[in-house]
Amino acid sequence: MQAHCHTCHLVLRLGTRIPLKRAGKVFQSRGCRRKDGRRIASTNSLIIYDPDDIVIETSLGTMGFINVSSYAPDTEQGGLRMGASQLDLGSIQQRGQQEVSSGGISVRLYTGRVKRGPGGGTRVVLKAYPRDGGKEADAMAANELAAHCSLQPPAAMKEAQHICTLLGGFMPRSGKLAGEQWLVFRNDGTTTAAQWAQQVSQTGSKGGIFSAFDSGRIERRQAFVVEVLRQTLKGLAYMHSRNRLHQSVGPSSVVLSGTDDSGSRPLLVRLRDLAFSVDVSEAALFGGATLADIWERGRIDAKDPLKQLAAGLWRRAEQEGARTEVERRNYGIADDVYAAGLLLAFMAFVPFAEPGSIDAPSLQRLLESTFRLDIVAAREYCDADDRWAGAVRFLDSNAGGASGWDLLSAMLNPEWRRRPTAESCLNHPFLKEYVTNDA
Repeated sequence: MQAHCHTCHLVLRLGTRIPLKRAGKVFQSRGCRRKDGRRIASTNSLIIYDPDDIVIETSLGTMGFINVSSYAPDTEQGGLRMGASQLDLGSIQQRGQQEVSSGGISVRLYTGRVKRGPGGGTRVVLKAYPRDGGKEADAMAANELAAHCSLQPPAAMKEAQHICTLLGGFMPRSGKLAGEQWLVFRNDGTTTAAQWAQQVSQTGSKGGIFSAFDSGRIERRQAFVVEVLRQTLKGLAYMHSRNRLHQSVGPSSVVLSGTDDSGSRPLLVRLRDLAFSVDVSEAALFGGATLADIWERGRIDAKDPLKQLAAGLWRRAEQEGARTEVERRNYGIADDVYAAGLLLAFMAFVPFAEPGSIDAPSLQRLLESTFRLDIVAAREYCDADDRWAGAVRFLDSNAGGASGWDLLSAMLNPEWRRRPTAESCLNHPFLKEYVTNDA
């Protein structure tokens, strides 16, 4: 008989219930009191704040969600081999066969601080899920909360250092923000890998501070990129060890503690954006709905909104021959590693290529659609384009015995069963060449 995760609820003082998954005694509800004697609800180390506890300072903009279906390599033809003159970037964009669709949910991000209560004075990042997002937004907020709960128990906080730290949440009771779900994260940095890559790309194009002939600066930047990749994979390996998939790995989901690539300051990289994280524990994969699940949804055949978030992943898994629970879990892990491989390609190209010559979607189409994941053919094509010379040199580096192209080829292997785990990627020579610290 399979054990099921129990469903509990964080009961906000505003009456909103956020479903969480728990196992054993991981989440033990407890309460504390403020100096004014008012009780503050909390679950484990998570706090249910009063909206008045938080001061919003600056807007970081909005963040939408885009679904991009990966291209399946054509088994009837090999990868294309052609010179740079035979295919330009516009052609690459037209050849792509991905389906790109934007989700209906856009979350708002802010910086702020805790004004009173536990952790008063703490700098925070706030994520607001819109009220008009309906059940989908509620499910995403609840899933992100549940994912962080499973990844940051007190006994594993050191191991969880590469995951953004969730402090708690709240829901405004009145005004135009009433009914929105707000998550409160510790502010350990707000610059993403995507933003850093774009910034340094523009800096490099201006000469002066960073000249193409400044080999020392180039090497330090390469070391910085490798360190970002190493720590990202450490965070991903930790998530997988806790039976959690990320499912949104990309340059915008990687947060940097700083942007100094000189090596003079320690760098700490953290993963964020766990709204689509998937639980691949034995209980989640083998078990069905608990009585509490059925009672909450009101129908025995009602669809669990949290499981609906993973429906696309499991549909692709079945199409790729992953049908048993063990295969489904392994497929999910391989899918995360594939996304990390695309992150590797992005971090190798954008900071070192000619500004504006390539972006993440075009790079993905180049690898998936044009060359059908034939990395050798892709390298030959990129090597013939002077705009990408810096990226090619970076990935060509094989002082450790294997190049970055070798790692990229492994992570983007069309056969998901042959992809390495995140832990195995960390042992690749390319990621050991520029070790700046042991974060």
